[in-house]
Amino acid sequence: MNTVILSIILIPIIEIYLFIKIGSQIGAFNTISLIFLTAIIGIYYAKYEGLNTLRSAFNQIVKNELPIYEIISGAALAFASVLMILPGFLTDLFGLILIFPLTRKLLFKNIKFNNHKNKNKFIDGESEDLDDKN
Repeated sequence: MNTVILSIILIPIIEIYLFIKIGSQIGAFNTISLIFLTAIIGIYYAKYEGLNTLRSAFNQIVKNELPIYEIISGAALAFASVLMILPGFLTDLFGLILIFPLTRKLLFKNIKFNNHKNKNKFIDGESEDLDDKN
């Protein structure tokens, strides 16, 4: 079975199970309040970290370096924001893991980010116009 289809089926089942378990422990109103609170906190913190990532990317561009980590980090923050907006405790947990810089760096530590300066990496060559030769 395709993993995407499997996750589309399993994630809501797990979320409903967690709603029932947590709701039976703390009550329905507190469960709903907690879901809204995590969404608000997640959106705010994703905005804060997104601005920090954007600032870091501009610093990399000023240094004439490619902001590869910042681009991937920004995409991860956008995905984390979507996870935080979706109602559920499991998606909030994964969203929080992606939002925090420390855990994001741990997740991306195996990816090699080559931020070498490209100043002196040109190939010399000559060109001539072929239309002028008859």
